[in-house]
Amino acid sequence: MFKDFDAIQVGETQTLTKHITEADVRKFVEMTGDDNPLHVDRAYAETTSFKDIVVHGMLGASFISTVIGTKLPGTGALWVSQNMEFLLPVRLGDVLTISATVVKKHERERLLELDTRIVNQNQQLILTGVGKVKVLVAAEPEARPAADARPRVAIVTGGAGGIGKAICQRLAADGFDVVVNYRGQADRAAQIVAEINAAVGGEGKRRGRALAVQADIATEAGAQALFAAAVKAFGAVSVLVNNASPHINPKPFGVTAWADVQQQLDVQVKGAFLMTSAVVPDMAARKWGRIVNITSQVLDGQPSVTWTGYAMAKGALQVFSNYMAAELGPQGITVNCVSPGMCETTLIGDIPEKAQLMIARQTPLRRLAKPSDVAAAVAYLVSDDAGFVTGDTVAVNGGMAMR
Repeated sequence: MFKDFDAIQVGETQTLTKHITEADVRKFVEMTGDDNPLHVDRAYAETTSFKDIVVHGMLGASFISTVIGTKLPGTGALWVSQNMEFLLPVRLGDVLTISATVVKKHERERLLELDTRIVNQNQQLILTGVGKVKVLVAAEPEARPAADARPRVAIVTGGAGGIGKAICQRLAADGFDVVVNYRGQADRAAQIVAEINAAVGGEGKRRGRALAVQADIATEAGAQALFAAAVKAFGAVSVLVNNASPHINPKPFGVTAWADVQQQLDVQVKGAFLMTSAVVPDMAARKWGRIVNITSQVLDGQPSVTWTGYAMAKGALQVFSNYMAAELGPQGITVNCVSPGMCETTLIGDIPEKAQLMIARQTPLRRLAKPSDVAAAVAYLVSDDAGFVTGDTVAVNGGMAMR
């Protein structure tokens, strides 16, 4: 542990004793390359006014660093400046006492001013000076619950759709209890839940359970009811996947009514807003949460004419995601998007097969996205491996749109 800066007192002194030998001089020469004959050649030194070998001044001074780094302040010390006055030469065989004394503290900068001195065995002052040392602060350990202590519960809105089903199945396979939200596909939601609950995990691997919950997440009452049902069934929510989306219903602008746009905004944007509002307080209290919003490739490249309302909602959801990532990050919550390309679900049912095949041929990977491709990206973003990923968008489009 680093030294407690507050515990260091003005007047505190630490010392070190060092016997200077020929071996010390040889090591210093090897390390620095300073082979001045005054330090290593007795015959030469005898011709000077010193009449004998003089030990390198910086060899003695280097032990000031030893005192600072190991004693005062010790671990966490950063020696930032030092002035020195060499008063007497150091001779082979001298026994040096090196001392550092705190003469001033600068609280704001966590800086110590030290009086540094070296005396020999005859109590003669060899060196004097003033050093400045910064006391570093150890990084605080990340405060988050251990992985095995966190709730593993996910709400997937629009969970009865093609992509929603794949996400629910993948999260359950990864050990999450899953709340399959639906609005009007009760039979399909029940089938998904039955399949998940009937599946058997591998040896030692926990599979999640599933629960179907009917709720219109475009209303505050529906969003709160969905969240309450998840908490009642599984105790908490740690993952939210905002996947709900109405049918695209493409229309030329001339026959598009604002109600068409509003329907998309209500489900995709308002629904994501209300569900995020519901789950965030508990996630923030635990300092851990994952929110994934499903956007679309329609935001990239050439606009898909007649998809105006759908694209407007996806664009707003993308902006909402970025702002939530910035605001919720300090609370331990990541917010990311998954942007699928054209995916083999009922949402593209109105697109002619010829057009679908043409798009697949234009994609570098020569196929359309599958729901399982999207689910795999979601699984990554809610995992611990993506713990430092937020405000990002994972494009699942086979290279059709590149950034």
